[in-house]
Amino acid sequence: MPEGNGSGTVKITAVNKIDISQTSKTIELEASDLSSLGEKDLTKIHVKDESGKEVVCQTVDTDGDYYPEQLIFQADFNPGQTRTFKAFAGEKRVYEKSQFRAYGRFVRERCDDFCWENDRIALRIYGKPLENCVLYPLTSSTVDVWSKRTTQLITNDWYMVDNYHGDNGTGGDFYSAGLSRGCGGNGLWAADKLWVSKNFVESRPLTNGPIRIMFELTYEPFEVNGIMVSEVKRISLDAGHNLTHFQSTYKTDGNVNLVCGAGLKKVEGEHVEVNEKYGWLAKWEPMEMNAGEQGMALIVEPNLLEKHAEDDLNQLMLIKVPSNNTVSHWAGFCWDKSGQFKDFEDWKKYVEQFAKGLATPIEVNMSAE
Repeated sequence: MPEGNGSGTVKITAVNKIDISQTSKTIELEASDLSSLGEKDLTKIHVKDESGKEVVCQTVDTDGDYYPEQLIFQADFNPGQTRTFKAFAGEKRVYEKSQFRAYGRFVRERCDDFCWENDRIALRIYGKPLENCVLYPLTSSTVDVWSKRTTQLITNDWYMVDNYHGDNGTGGDFYSAGLSRGCGGNGLWAADKLWVSKNFVESRPLTNGPIRIMFELTYEPFEVNGIMVSEVKRISLDAGHNLTHFQSTYKTDGNVNLVCGAGLKKVEGEHVEVNEKYGWLAKWEPMEMNAGEQGMALIVEPNLLEKHAEDDLNQLMLIKVPSNNTVSHWAGFCWDKSGQFKDFEDWKKYVEQFAKGLATPIEVNMSAE
């Protein structure tokens, strides 16, 4: 592919500033960073690495106006490594199915689930029709998990056959999230208890692969110790990662200091460890249906962490909600039969390195050439 259209190139310098390897790190470029290329259509911007190999890029619409504001791509970094890339304008990118490593969709045929996945994990969250479902009613803003042992995307296949409660060779649904917070569901903590919303009532996709799936869910106002609070939850998952980013924005009927409680379902026989310095909670537990063992994890911003807490159903990380009423946490899991992590020590190492990567992001600098 010819490079550019007479507008030159942009050099991208990316630095891993910590002494650990970081894989599948997502580099985010703003449209303004690429303006010197003279191409406003980000779907026509391409990126090559140091060897001259083109890397997969994706545009991201961050505000839902159908016009992308970001261009993203991924790269692996050795400890302390500096890498350089080159962005240039060309023909509109055309993807192949095999390039997609992240995907999600609203599932009307299954009581309005929203399911999302990447090449490592799959999850789902429940829509309002499930509250009154004749066969299996459930009122819960929990996060359910699907354990898979393939890098292929399985959402459509599993829903199509509607037979995923046993291991079909690619994995299965071995988890009952129920009324717990499941894997990273959240609520608000007040009067020494967790107050939670019902199922989501609206969904809005923002971007859908091949690198990142990102969408928003809207919840009806719910009571928190005598006040009404509404929530919009933004959820994103990047290829190559075992943790989803959850970002909740709250609105209240008064000026109230909020505390978010992000949780993981309690399981008999679990082993739990908390690291307040880096803001993570990790655990290892037996799975239902004798399906093996799994790791679960939560990561929060350490400076916003109030404390680790528990209620009858959940291990919780309590997080101070900033004055803008938007708070983030990361949550995820692994399955020992996927071959990704062999035991709790292996899982904890991954979680801590992920937390360190969040604390010290890849440093990106741009220069026109």
